[in-house]
Amino acid sequence: MSRPRTLRELKASGYRPRTVKDELRANMIARLRERRTSEEPLFPGIVGYEHTVEPQIVNAILSRHDFILLGLRGQAKTRILRSLAGFLDEAIPALEGCPLHSDPLDPLTHHARTLVATRGDDAPIEWIAREARYQEKLATPDVTIADLIGDIDPIKAATMKLDYSDERVIHYGIIPRTNRGIFAINELPDLQPRIQVGLLNILEEKDFQIRGFPVRMPLDLLVVFSANPEDYTNRGNIITPLRDRINSQIMTHYPLAREQGMAITAQESWTERGGAADVRIPAFMHELIEEVAIQARRSEYVDQNSGVSARLPIALAENLVSNAERRALVTGETVVWTRVCDLQQAVSAVSGKVELVLEGEQEGAMNVARALLGRGVKALFAQRLPDAYKPKRSRRAAAAEGAATAENELASSEYRPLLEWFASGNHVEISDDMPQAEFGKRLAAVKGLERLAAKYLEPAGADEAAVAMELVLEGLHQNSILSRERSDATTSYKDMLKSMLSGFGADD
Repeated sequence: MSRPRTLRELKASGYRPRTVKDELRANMIARLRERRTSEEPLFPGIVGYEHTVEPQIVNAILSRHDFILLGLRGQAKTRILRSLAGFLDEAIPALEGCPLHSDPLDPLTHHARTLVATRGDDAPIEWIAREARYQEKLATPDVTIADLIGDIDPIKAATMKLDYSDERVIHYGIIPRTNRGIFAINELPDLQPRIQVGLLNILEEKDFQIRGFPVRMPLDLLVVFSANPEDYTNRGNIITPLRDRINSQIMTHYPLAREQGMAITAQESWTERGGAADVRIPAFMHELIEEVAIQARRSEYVDQNSGVSARLPIALAENLVSNAERRALVTGETVVWTRVCDLQQAVSAVSGKVELVLEGEQEGAMNVARALLGRGVKALFAQRLPDAYKPKRSRRAAAAEGAATAENELASSEYRPLLEWFASGNHVEISDDMPQAEFGKRLAAVKGLERLAAKYLEPAGADEAAVAMELVLEGLHQNSILSRERSDATTSYKDMLKSMLSGFGADD
């Protein structure tokens, strides 16, 4: 069915105007009713907010509230704001040529009123798509009132011989031009306080005024904001009167479960590249990538007030795949698996994603990044494998402590063949550019290692088993049970005690 193209056709169609907040409310109600029979998400691409943030956004829209999303970096605030356009009508009618998208039944500007007065019911109608009804502005210290609201154009006034109080000499800013739509301001605290004052009337009285001239125009808008919590930033603040006029304040957060973080990383990272090599990532490596971000959010070296973005595991996954891809190009293999040693070449994805406190700055960004990788391995090792560091107990003590102690002794004994192999003077040397066959062969030579990796990491095949074996060795090193020596090209695992004694000998 064709859309009305004139005011007469629009009236005949039964069109009734409604505010943008009423429109959003009605469409949200319809979407919520559809969810009884459909599993389509309200906010596509948003993971982990289904029971926390999303209900609050829905409530704000149902309440016809302007709102602000408060949260640390990398918490999908901008993506959520942009997705609000999906709750607008597919298109709305407006008088053709009106810069403020005037409703045909309620002309707002001089141009719109003149058009209706001269053309009557033959006034032409244009249709504004929902994508054109969402606009956003990144708040920076150089943003002016003219940018947001508008200013008097003296050249236009002189050319048209009009008084400054005539609305025809106004050059409209981005907010009026978003009339009948959604306007978003990102990083609100970065906006100068004197500019924030200019938003007060728009939020409360729903009108704006240019300079000191009595030109007032009512605007129909949903205004939304994003910001880091003001006590977390030293760049600026949200002035109290503006904060008071923002009806709903919604806090965002990082993934509450590792599985949610893994889903976000899988969704956002570019790992399926379709290149010359087929790069595969074992399931436990996905867990390890996410665990690095979790450890960064707990680290005493990282400024937790700044947060650790979800972009960290995304970039880490991409760098991990790239290093495996590079190995494939060098070795000529068509199928490669990401390895734990690949993390050392992917460390740049971590060092640039965290802000350090004083202690972290003293340690150095790269050292902190490598430490976070190690903590991730240690945490995953503790979750997936039994504790290998158990003190010897007498039989009488073991009998007194019962079955739990017996189980611990059994778990500890599983590492005995492996540790005895290293204690006998053996060592294993691997690298991130070693062909897969040689990589797997060297690790499989470690007594008891293959059985341990198969039991607790459940690799799908021989190639994945090699990566699992490497993870076990790195986990033992992170628990200070094995020694590790690393050069630019290779990583060598040895018995801890022998490495310490050899070090004393070297000093002598």
